Order: sequence, then structure tokens, then C-alpha cells
Amino acid sequence: MAKSIRLMGSHEIRVRLGGISRQRVYQLTRRADFPAPVADLRQGKVWHFDDVESWIAARRPHQVDLDEGEA
Repeated sequence: MAKSIRLMGSHEIRVRLGGISRQRVYQLTRRADFPAPVADLRQGKVWHFDDVESWIAARRPHQVDLDEGEA
């Protein structure tokens, strides 16, 4: 059985961070400390879910959602 890979695009990051603007997502994902994208698709870049969640936990602890890890 193949292991599923959980990914996040800019829209999912936007929603995960409380509905911030698309411009703010762009600013955050261009930071040197933000995880590198795993792919750059026609619809945009995608990141590993766990990498983004780790970044949020380290830099935005007030936005850590305990239920999110169970999804």
C-alpha cells in the first residue's frame, strides 16, 4: 500500500493561517525561514503539510490547532 503524501498549496496555507490575504501568503512563503516548496506546478507551489505545520508551530504558536494534526 502506497503512503499518502499530504501537501498544502497557498490557498490551504491562507485558510490555515486564519484567512490572511493572498499577498501575505506570498510574503510568508518567500521568507528564507519558510520551508522550500516540494514542487512548482502550473497552479502554484506546494509544500509538505508537516513542514508548514512545523513552521507554524515554531513561529506562530497561537495558531497551532491541536485537531489539525489528526486530519
